[in-house]
Amino acid sequence: MVVKNNRRNIWFAEYWEDDFKCKLTRPGSKNDNGRKKCTGEERISRDSPYEQEGKVQFVIDAVYAMAHALHNMHLDLCPGATGVCEKMDPVEGRLLLQYIRAVNFNGSAGTAVMFNENGDAPGRYDIFQYQMSNTSISGYKVIGQWTNQLRLNMLWSGGEQAIPDSVCSFPCNPGERKKMVKGVPCCWHCELCDGYQYQSDEFSCEMCPFDMRPTVNRTACRPTPIIKLEWHSPWAMLPMFLALLGILATTSVVVTFIRFNDTPIVRASGRELSYVLLTGIFLIYVMTFLMIAEPGAVVCAFRRLFLGLGMCISYAALLTKTNRIYRIFEQGKKSVTPPRFISPTSQLVITFILISLQVLGVFVWFGVVPPHTIIDYEELHPPNPELACGILKCDMSDLSLICCLSYSIVLMVTCTVYAVKSRGVPENFNEAKPIGFTMYTTCIIWLAFVPIFFGTSQSTEKMFIQTTTLTISMSLSASVSLGMLYIPKVYIILFHPEQNVQKRKRSFKAVAQAATMSSRLSQKSNDKQNGEAKPEEGKDSK
Repeated sequence: MVVKNNRRNIWFAEYWEDDFKCKLTRPGSKNDNGRKKCTGEERISRDSPYEQEGKVQFVIDAVYAMAHALHNMHLDLCPGATGVCEKMDPVEGRLLLQYIRAVNFNGSAGTAVMFNENGDAPGRYDIFQYQMSNTSISGYKVIGQWTNQLRLNMLWSGGEQAIPDSVCSFPCNPGERKKMVKGVPCCWHCELCDGYQYQSDEFSCEMCPFDMRPTVNRTACRPTPIIKLEWHSPWAMLPMFLALLGILATTSVVVTFIRFNDTPIVRASGRELSYVLLTGIFLIYVMTFLMIAEPGAVVCAFRRLFLGLGMCISYAALLTKTNRIYRIFEQGKKSVTPPRFISPTSQLVITFILISLQVLGVFVWFGVVPPHTIIDYEELHPPNPELACGILKCDMSDLSLICCLSYSIVLMVTCTVYAVKSRGVPENFNEAKPIGFTMYTTCIIWLAFVPIFFGTSQSTEKMFIQTTTLTISMSLSASVSLGMLYIPKVYIILFHPEQNVQKRKRSFKAVAQAATMSSRLSQKSNDKQNGEAKPEEGKDSK
């Protein structure tokens, strides 16, 4: 709308001059040299600060709706006629209302003007958002519209397109429980179920049963895996290798002794006790495979029986030998009458009596606590449940294992004491010195075994370390006995048969004389040392 097409409004020219701050040339106007001349090309939307009131567009659209309705009605009722025809004189209101509801045109705001079946105009909404910016003025800005459908171009803080969550607390992840915030019923903190706990419901965690551990997401419990010492484990390879070598060596010694059973060296070594001792050594080596085998009632029974039996047989035979040597030479110092129970038969009886005590103790143990397996879930129960395992093993505690070996240890210590007492016996008459070296070395092995065995009680691989330590210690002690007592004899039998000859048989009287002579020589040596000291004392006194 400009001045040219709005002559009928007498105030419009005045409004034009006031709004655009210019002067129109028109009759009756006052000359104002201070203002510029209006060109007539000024535009309200471009050159004027005028802003139309928001509701005016609805008035304009209403007038246009009525005009479009009358125009359409005239086209239908008065086709080709000019002015109002008879059918529209007068205009029927109901019919006009139908035409009004049927109009469809673009209004003053550029949006479609139409009516629905109820006669209502479609809703149109501008969506504003208050935006703050460092580069422009803060305020509400249009970010979308709704006209039967939504058209939105929303920006959030940081330029993000995603709608930010507007909640007090986010849902907890699996394995987390809700801990409600006091005084705020709709807010909570999420706490992870830790250790061996699992999420039992939305608000609580519970411990898994002792034989189970939580799943990775801690929503349930799962069985704890069961492990045992495997044949292919590195912890088992070295003990089995040593035991296999020992079994082959022991078998070779036994075969050699049986083949040369009547030769002087075999007879002089005490054939009866030698075979008993070799049997014990063989059982010690075999025990390694029983300790590594998968636990079961039968395997556990054999473990109990042979764990201490092999050592008991070996040390009982050695103790009987050293005791016999000691008694013979002690008796020889006093008289020519031989001591009692030094014959081979007596030695075997004494040995089997000592062995029977071990067997009796094991069978009493069988009666009190029958052999069976257990699954130990406490030994490998670290803070991280992913590392937890149950260990399948025989029901043998560390204390019961030591008790099983204690009798053999007593025999070993006693044998060592006799070996020490017999160390002065002439070398040509006995095996005391080789037995002594054997026992000294064996004691060192078992003294080293104790701190290693009990020092690993808190280790995550306790069972493997203790089993390996025990089997290696047993194999080493058996190897010491085999190597010091029998390998030299086998070497002479096989490679130096000229030394395997009958030596002069010594009666007990000869042994007694040798013992007496040894005692006298020892006494003279002491007297000589004392006698040399006396003159020096006299010389000093002068």
